[in-house]
Amino acid sequence: MALTALLLYLIASGLAFGWRTFLHWRRTGDSGLRLDAGPVGSLSWWAKLAFVAALVLGLAGPVAALAGLAPLSALDHPLARAAGLAIALGGAVATLAAQLAMGASWRIGVDASERTALVTDGPFALARNPIFTAMITTSCGLTLMTPNPVALLALVTLVTSVQLQVRAVEEPYLRRVHGCAYRHYAAGVGRFLPGVGRLPHAH
Repeated sequence: MALTALLLYLIASGLAFGWRTFLHWRRTGDSGLRLDAGPVGSLSWWAKLAFVAALVLGLAGPVAALAGLAPLSALDHPLARAAGLAIALGGAVATLAAQLAMGASWRIGVDASERTALVTDGPFALARNPIFTAMITTSCGLTLMTPNPVALLALVTLVTSVQLQVRAVEEPYLRRVHGCAYRHYAAGVGRFLPGVGRLPHAH
C-alpha cells in the first residue's frame, strides 16, 4: 500500500500543480503561479512555508513507510488502508475538478494588485475553498494508507497552512477586491464545508 500511496501522491501532485499550470498557460498565456510569499515572518510567509513543508512531508510519508517506519497501531488496519485509498482517489479527482471549475480565475497564491472574477458556482456553491477541502481529503486518505507519524504530521501541517492561507491572506484579499459581492457570498457559503465557517454579514 505504501508504494500505491507514493504513486498516487506523485500523480495527484503532478496533475494539480504541473498539468493544471500547463493547461492554464496554454489557455491564457499566464502560468497562474503567484509565488511571492510576502515579507519574511509575515503570516503569508508562514503560510507559504508551511504549505511547502506539507508537500515535502506528504511525499516523505509513503517513502518512510517503504523504508520501514512502523505505522501507528491505532490507525493500522487493512480496512482503514482500503478506505484511505478510496478517500485519496476521491480527493485527488475532486481537487482537479475544483481547479478546473475556477477557469481563468485559477491561481496558486495571491497577487494583491490583481483582480480576477469571483467564482461562486459549481463546487464553489458548496464551499468557498473546495480545492483546499479536496487536498486535505487526499491527505487524509494518504495518511490512512501509510499511517505513520510522518504522514500524520503532513496532514496536520497541511491543515495549518491552509487555515493560515485562507484566513490571513485570501479572505482579506477577496473582501478588499470584491467588497459586498464577496461578503454576501461568504455569508451564505461555508469556508471549507457546506454551512460551516460562514462569515457574518457586514453592516
